[in-house]
Amino acid sequence: MNFFTKMLDFSDKVVIVTGGLGLIGKQLVLAFNEFNATVIVLDLLSERFEEYFSSCENIHFFKTDIAEPKEIQTSVERIIKDFRKIDVWINAAYPRTTDWGKAIDEVSFESWNENLKLHLGSYFWSSKTVLEVMKEQKTGNLINFSSIYGVVGPNFDVYKGTDMTMPVAYSAIKGAITNLTRYFATLYGSHNVRVNCIAPGGIYNHQPEKFVEKYNELTPLKRMGRDYEIAMPTLFLASEAASYITGQTIIVDGGWTAQ
Repeated sequence: MNFFTKMLDFSDKVVIVTGGLGLIGKQLVLAFNEFNATVIVLDLLSERFEEYFSSCENIHFFKTDIAEPKEIQTSVERIIKDFRKIDVWINAAYPRTTDWGKAIDEVSFESWNENLKLHLGSYFWSSKTVLEVMKEQKTGNLINFSSIYGVVGPNFDVYKGTDMTMPVAYSAIKGAITNLTRYFATLYGSHNVRVNCIAPGGIYNHQPEKFVEKYNELTPLKRMGRDYEIAMPTLFLASEAASYITGQTIIVDGGWTAQ
């Protein structure tokens, strides 16, 4: 295998994807599998795992509620026992309350607190737990998922004429994840552990037609992103091709934040 080609090969690597049964998570799992990784999906929906990956070799499923610290600890211990190491950990889960998506005048203080606990709290605790394992290994790579709205403020014009809005907790959580990534990158860098962030924006997921039209109009590439277009930037950050990159956020948004 050629020098540069080998940098993108994940043979003998153990890659964990939390939220690996979600829209983007599924594409991450497929991409790492194609590049020869042993992939472990941490999620809750076992039936969806069978639907998506039953015919794929070297993809495993650990039923885990990412928002429960004890379940994270148990899954990490099981991974170390069964696979002996964690090379890459990707936080792509999206835990949230049942009232998620309400306009700010309908958001209760309890809902705000609970969403910060579920989403930001789960990213903090899983990162903290896994980074300590990587510190002991003296190698590792953690990637968090933020958003363009963890980098810039929302454009509320795109939601006009629809029932959609941008939840206030989402912007706060994703902004915090972006900076939490920097914190962990500087803390664990001396242990040969890298921590980076992916910030997707405008990924198509059957949104209302009015929203899609407005988003296309306001985006330099004049279209929304496809779920699989997030996979390769993530794979790059996880690979040896990005061996001197840490504490960074790669924005994948069709140019939205360049304006």
